[in-house]
Amino acid sequence: MRVRTSLSLLLGIGLLVTAPLPVEAQRVSERKGAPFTIEQILSAPFAYDLVAARKADRIAWLMNEQGRRNVYTAAAPDFKPVRLTSFDADDGVDLDDLQISDDGSVVVFMRGHMPNRSGWVANPSSDPAGGERAAWVVSTSGGEPRRLAEAVRVSLAPDGSAILFLKEGEVYRVPVKGGDPDSAAAKPFFRVFGRVTGPVWSPDSRKIAFVTERGSHSFVAVYDLDRHKITYLAPGVDRDKSPAWSPDSRRVAFVRTPGRTFGEEAERPAGFRASDHPPGMLRAHFPGGHRLEIWVADAETGEGERLWHPKGRKESDFEAITRITWEGEHLLFRVTPDDWPRYYSLSTVRPSGPVALTHETGLPEQIAVSPDGKYLYFATNHGDIDRRHVWRVQLKGGKPEQVTRGTEIETYPAVLASGDQIAILRAGARQPQSVALVAAKGGEPRIITSLPAEFPQQAHVVPENVTLTAADGVEFHNQLFLPPGLKRGERRPALIFMHGGPARQMLLGYHYGHFYHMAYAINQYFANKGYIVLSVNYRGGIGYGRSFQNAPRRGRNGLSEYQDILAAGLYLKGRDDVDPERIGLWGLSYGGYLTAEGLARNSDLFAAGVDMAGVHSRGNPLDRESVGFKSSSISQIDKWRSPVLLIHGDDDRNVAFSHTVGLVQLLRAHSIPYELIVFPDEVHSFLRFQHWLRAFNATDDFFERTLIRRELRGKKVAQSSKE
Repeated sequence: MRVRTSLSLLLGIGLLVTAPLPVEAQRVSERKGAPFTIEQILSAPFAYDLVAARKADRIAWLMNEQGRRNVYTAAAPDFKPVRLTSFDADDGVDLDDLQISDDGSVVVFMRGHMPNRSGWVANPSSDPAGGERAAWVVSTSGGEPRRLAEAVRVSLAPDGSAILFLKEGEVYRVPVKGGDPDSAAAKPFFRVFGRVTGPVWSPDSRKIAFVTERGSHSFVAVYDLDRHKITYLAPGVDRDKSPAWSPDSRRVAFVRTPGRTFGEEAERPAGFRASDHPPGMLRAHFPGGHRLEIWVADAETGEGERLWHPKGRKESDFEAITRITWEGEHLLFRVTPDDWPRYYSLSTVRPSGPVALTHETGLPEQIAVSPDGKYLYFATNHGDIDRRHVWRVQLKGGKPEQVTRGTEIETYPAVLASGDQIAILRAGARQPQSVALVAAKGGEPRIITSLPAEFPQQAHVVPENVTLTAADGVEFHNQLFLPPGLKRGERRPALIFMHGGPARQMLLGYHYGHFYHMAYAINQYFANKGYIVLSVNYRGGIGYGRSFQNAPRRGRNGLSEYQDILAAGLYLKGRDDVDPERIGLWGLSYGGYLTAEGLARNSDLFAAGVDMAGVHSRGNPLDRESVGFKSSSISQIDKWRSPVLLIHGDDDRNVAFSHTVGLVQLLRAHSIPYELIVFPDEVHSFLRFQHWLRAFNATDDFFERTLIRRELRGKKVAQSSKE
């Protein structure tokens, strides 16, 4: 069901309002709460990082089960899930970057969170030993997992023999089986002048292509493991990047762009200003003036030739190519020629120009290529803008074919080696993200993972799309959750949820991102408790085209997206089943930012809010006339009246903890009611499940007191155990 309305209609037409229930009867009804707990709605495991072997019908994935992260695998013919690791503590130690060997015999994964700019690895359990990010390996046939090396990112050889990683611009190699990992990781595998980036294994695992950065230029080179030799590929004066191996391991394709006239180490003339010089003065141009070429070179001799370059104004968008892969007889890349990004292929046999593979409309996200290099599989919202489905198309071009369809959400395709089936991650309005298999040509997916008995699957409500229009005419999509048993004449409290990013999109079902997966579950909890919930896809988000995502005057440039939040609030206020004095806001990150904006600018409309890790100051607070300052919630602190719950981890790598530090000082100074929860050593999106439980239960309790029992409004909340 789709409901369309606009702010002008809400303001211009009186809505029929029937008499609400007596206040006390209404409160008694609401105090009964949801038919399940927050712990129960969050009990479902979250599957992610799905991969498939190229030469065996085996898949592997990671699973987050209430903070316990582990590796799973399943293989033909029955694809019964098997857990390979036993990390049984909610210790906040992250798992990611899962990789599987071509034969499916081993998987490699990273354990530990990414380090921050200072090199500090997150340690949300405050372990006195500190945190570590390291590569681990485990056999898919069983056995204990083994730590290989401390690293940030690694690349597993296709044959499963070794991993590569970078440290301080040099390449290190550690064998997966046998040998001493610590000894192998003690010195670089090979050494070259410059800073090495982007190492890529050849399909036969006997060579490594890489980029060596030289300041004004960069080379693509190949290290041959058998001959212990380095070969530079068609070296010149340009910036070469993104090496991609041919399937036979004999050739390498790469992207070439102009080198810099003034290198990173070169001294620029006194008084030099880049803005005074046209690009032609700063960069050497190719003959003909184009700015990008794709080259192919022989990995043994280094001899290369230009395969293709954009010609003329019509192809200028292809100059934005930054990364290519070699699939079968084609190179594959993604660019955004108009309002939507698209994938293109370029033949390496007859390079007549790029061929569009994906749709003219819709957002293609996760992709996979069949092992034979003939088909591209991709997840997109084409034709179903608030969901995702999997499609496929031949790499040589043609009309895309829909593989999955319906009211569920399918993402992250992984093609099995036989080519007969693909593995996917599947979710829906009542189905948390799970691992499923579906025929490669299409059909009904079969879910192979299970849900715990306590998960309240049947209690879920099915959200509906509501499309609203802001005061400036921008149309935006929302998901409306109506509580079960809502009767005519009742007026319920309402909540608005705002995603972060802002380059995100909430869907009509469980999300493929972990926090938003939980946020959808919490919105289900609130709906079952009696709230009317609206999840807002405000401008700046993905899924609705580049013009929507890059809408003018957003954020620090004018806060135009707040008009969408205001329109959503007025829409709820105008509904005859919403109590207009009990509308709350909640969100994380950019959602926390918009929560604070709503409370500061419209405490008359928004009665309370929960701000998780939000931004509160944009621009220079000393320049009160700047657009950035006026776009910040602190610029409206004098109008802020509604109570707020602030929740933040102080090792946040996305939003500086100082944003919450500064806001609390202002709230105290202006006697604005607030409550505070701080998680020492925790990151932006919390790593420990117990921290999420505390945060969400505190959110529930806060809205219970502010919106249902109507406490705190207009009262100062002192530093207390609530902090």
